[in-house]
Formats: sequence, C-alpha cells, structure tokens
Amino acid sequence: MTVSRAGSEAGWLRPAVLLVLAVTALRWLLLAFNRTDLFVDESQYWLWGQEFAFGYYSKPPLIAWLIGWVTWLAGSDAPFWVRMPGAALHGATALILGALAARAGGRNLALWVVAGYLTLPMVAAGSLLISTDTVMAPFFAAALLFHARLLEKGRARDALLAGAMVGIACLAKYAGAYFLVGVVLAALLRRDLRPWPGHAALILLAWAVVLSPNVLWNLNHGLSTLSHTADNIGWVRQDSLLAGLNPAGLLEFWGAQFGVAGPVVMAALVAGLWHLRRHAQWAAFVLPPLAVVSLQALMEKAYANWAVAAYFAGTVLAMTVLAGWPRLRAAGVGLNALICIALPLLTLFPTLGPAERPWLARQLGRADMSQQIIALAKANGAAAVLSEDRDVLADLFYTGRDAGLAFYAPRPAGRPMNHYEQSYPLPEGFDAPLLLVAQSPPACAGAAFPLDAAGGAYARRGLGAWLLPAGCQPAL
Repeated sequence: MTVSRAGSEAGWLRPAVLLVLAVTALRWLLLAFNRTDLFVDESQYWLWGQEFAFGYYSKPPLIAWLIGWVTWLAGSDAPFWVRMPGAALHGATALILGALAARAGGRNLALWVVAGYLTLPMVAAGSLLISTDTVMAPFFAAALLFHARLLEKGRARDALLAGAMVGIACLAKYAGAYFLVGVVLAALLRRDLRPWPGHAALILLAWAVVLSPNVLWNLNHGLSTLSHTADNIGWVRQDSLLAGLNPAGLLEFWGAQFGVAGPVVMAALVAGLWHLRRHAQWAAFVLPPLAVVSLQALMEKAYANWAVAAYFAGTVLAMTVLAGWPRLRAAGVGLNALICIALPLLTLFPTLGPAERPWLARQLGRADMSQQIIALAKANGAAAVLSEDRDVLADLFYTGRDAGLAFYAPRPAGRPMNHYEQSYPLPEGFDAPLLLVAQSPPACAGAAFPLDAAGGAYARRGLGAWLLPAGCQPAL
C-alpha cells in the first residue's frame, strides 16, 4: 500500500523513539548485571580493537573499530563496554526500518515494524553480546531505505548513499553483499523496482570505493579473510563436494529460523515469500540469504545466524503480511517479547541447568581458566604462555591484558589457521621457559599442573598445563 509522504511520516516517529529508548535502556540495565564471560569471538574482536587495521584474520574491520572506539571513550575494557553497542545498534536499526515501513504503509505499519524488530529473539540475543551481525544491521537497513528513496525519487545521491551504506555493512560482515543480490532480484521480479542503469552503477561504485581498503588489506595479507570465509563454506572446496547431501542439516537450519525470528513472525515471512512478486520490494532481500544458507546447510552445515541479513526486510515483510491478522500479529510480537525478557534474565543466573553443563556453559569459566593459567605461569617463572587452542588464547589476551605476560600460538607450518597464528606466533629462537596449555605435552615437558574447568566452557576439553624449559618448543 502506498500513502502520501505526509500521511506516511505523520505520528510514528515520536512513539517509536520512546519505545526504542525504553527498550535500549532496559537492555543496558540488564547488561550491567550480566554474569557471563566474554565469548571467544567477543574477546577476539576486543583484541582487534586494540590494533587498528583495515582487516583482520576472519572478519572485516568495523566491529574492531567500534569496540576500540567505545572502550577508549569509556576508559574501560569491561565486558559491559565491549557489549554495550549491541542494544544501541539494534535500536537504531529498528528506527531505520520504521522509516522504511512508514514510506510504504504508513504509521501503523511503521510502529509494528519497530516493535516487531525490537522483539525478534535474534535482536534480544544480539543485544546481550557484540557480533558482526549486529554491527552490520543498521547499515544494511539504511541501504534498504536509500534504495526505496531511489526508486521513489530517482536521485543520484540516494544511489550513492545506498551503495555507501552497503559498503559499510560489508565492512562489518560480507553478508552485507546480499543487498546487491536483492537489488538485482527485485529488478527481475518487477519493472517498478528497477533503478535506472546509471543509478545501479552508482550503487556499485560507492560500494566498491567504501570496501576497497579492506580489499587491499586482504590482497596484502594472503586473502586471509576471504580464505577463512571459504573455509566456513566448506562445499566450495572440491574435496567436500563428494561428501553428500545433508537434509537433516537443512531441516535443523530452518527449524532454527523459527527461533531466530519467532514462530509467528517466521511463518508470516514464509507466507510473504510464497507471494514473491506481490511482496517483491521486501521478499527480494529476504530470499537470497535464506536460499544461499539453505544450500550451505544442505551441503554441509550452517549456523542459525548466517541468514540474519534476511530479517531486516523480512521484518517489514512479516508485519505487512500480519496486517490482515491483527490478533495474530499482537500474539506473535507478544510471544517474542516474552523471549526477549527471558534471554537477559538467563545471563543474570548463568549457572541454571545441569551442574555438569549449565545452559550458558560456553560463556562461563573462561576468565577463571585464564586466571589459573596466568597464576601458574607467574608462580613458575614462565616468560610466556603457549597454546594452539584459539579459545584459550582469546581468553588469555582479554583476561590477561594487564598481566605482564606474552601469549603465543604455534608457528604455522603453512597458512595460519587463526588470528593468533597469523599475528602472535611463537618467535623463532625463543629461549625462555614457557607454560604450555594443551591436551598432551611434548617429551621435553617439565612439571605438569592440573586445570580446574568444572561446569564451564572448558569442561570437556581435557586441557592441562606443563612447564617447558628453555629450548623445548613442541610441534603442536
């Protein structure tokens, strides 16, 4: 439905802003009492934020820049400040999507889109931690908004802004490029969704210019980030093409999507995709990430969040479909709101669940393990800690940031397999005692030390610590 500009923008912004501010403030309040440790990825992003670059081993740079900037301004590297941007970014995304919905369907649709997005389970989870999905979100949404303005007004500046926004989205996560696929698909589905070729060229130009520093960084670092992305999409490698199909993985992925978006919202989104041409202005941006990640799930394995790019336009699509079912819409958003309340409450009581494996075990015991390792290293005269375990190194760099110890990964035999092998390999000729954290020691190892990992992320790793005398450098 199309309404006048005055009608579309009247009366939705103030209540939407108040709702976003209230929800964001509540999420920050609960985050202040969050009792979980930083997850391995969060710790790695924090470390990147201490080392400005135009790219990093496994991700583009925007998340690192953001964390570095926020923690510098705050004067603190506490978990709260590392995670604090999440809720604000999702709040901004909700308002941008509201503006997009207001142009298409007026005040009522805009408010339901804002409320619907804020209560998505994926948004609730993304407000409890910091991830590349969250950093990508407002820029992908802004690209959608400028694309809509471009189709309406035909102005070159909107094309440039759309391209710039998707470029910034790709600096957060390469999944931002799904926007470009959506532009092409929308143009194929409906004539009225086709931008003038010159404007399409401007979108591509702006995108390429914004992304170019990261492309150059990759070219100077052995295409590190792109290689890691290809590793995640295992079926693009020839040796995995023969592995066979994985229909169970596909079913698991789609089942997880009903958890990511909530059951009612996801059902409405699927219903909207069924009428692809009717809802092409939204569906064209929803279908590509869902289709590509479904293929990944069928060929190998896919994580639930890999299709997050579908849910920006997807929220508008779902709320458009549910406009004809107001009670179902209210029930769906209400159910999601309950999930949004439950998720942060879990972080206040993170040990809930079986004693041997709490529900949030992956985010527990990390700081404690690092403190044990650091204490052992200092007590036994080790000059550094060596481990091939990416989790251990990520936790050590964060928890031990003021410990006065060096932390190293093994020197890679070929292509580095993580950021720590790339940037912190054990120096050649290192001739000082080391504390090794591993599952088994080399023959030259000295004293062994137990590590207590009960009930946390390391409970099933079988890790131990060994003192390595000078000159003892294991081949891990």
